[in-house]
Order: sequence, then C-alpha cells, then structure tokens
Amino acid sequence: MNFEIREAQRHEGESILSLLPRLASFDIPTWRSPQELWQGDAETLKQWMAGEAPHCHVLVAVADANQIVGTVMLRIGPELLNREPSSHIEVLVVTAEAEGTGVGQALMVAAERVSREHGARTVTLHVFEQNWRARSVYQRLGYSSEIMRFIKVLE
Repeated sequence: MNFEIREAQRHEGESILSLLPRLASFDIPTWRSPQELWQGDAETLKQWMAGEAPHCHVLVAVADANQIVGTVMLRIGPELLNREPSSHIEVLVVTAEAEGTGVGQALMVAAERVSREHGARTVTLHVFEQNWRARSVYQRLGYSSEIMRFIKVLE
C-alpha cells in the first residue's frame, strides 16, 4: 500500500472520527462496551477540531485518492511520575485494509518525531492486555511495559 504521513487538517475530523470504532476491533473484556474504548477519544478529537486542544496533535496516513487509512493522536504534557515533558498516544488506529501494511508503524514513528519536536523526553500509551496485535507492534518499536493496571468489576 502506498501512503504518506502528514498533519491532519481540522476539516478531516469527521473522516478521522469514523475510524475510532476500530479501536474496539479485538477481543475486548466482557464487562466493557465497544463504545467505551473510543468515546473519550472522540470527545478529545472534537475539541481538537474546534481548536480547543492546543497540546493535541493529529497525524493521518493518506493513501491513493487522498483516502485516510490511519491516524495517530497524541497529547504533549507532563509525564505521570517525574513531570518531565512527555507525549501520550491517545489513539492509533488504521483501517482494516491497512492492517499489516506498515501504516501503524509509520504513524508511530511520525508521532515520536512530533513528540521530540515538542520537547517530549518520553512517549507513553495504553493498550489492553488482550490486544496482542497492537502490543506486538509497540514491542517491535522498542516500547516496554512499565505500569500494570488492575481492575475488579463489582457486581
């Protein structure tokens, strides 16, 4: 697949929003609804579209005919523990057709470049334990697990 990575334009927001349900395209925990995995990100993206998220950066992968086939959204801010400048990947998603073509990896590399340009010393992200495909991409790119989040559903 031929594609290029570039900064997203605010008018492309609706096309980017349409990709977000793919964030739930893995075996999600039974106590979660698919919408829970992307609704908060949709709100952040809408803030970015309105120009109300100055620390948020959105990149897109664009294939032939100017079709958006993936996106990464990151937020620059203080790191959780040491408060140094950091970047947090809020969203990384590609279309079904773009899976396995290197689009996700290229988006991550571009996100790291943007993070460095904005003074970030680290990049963090969250990934569900069951999302093996995403975890393998992150591990290939040099990411490692640092903090484990535990949850217990109270009935």
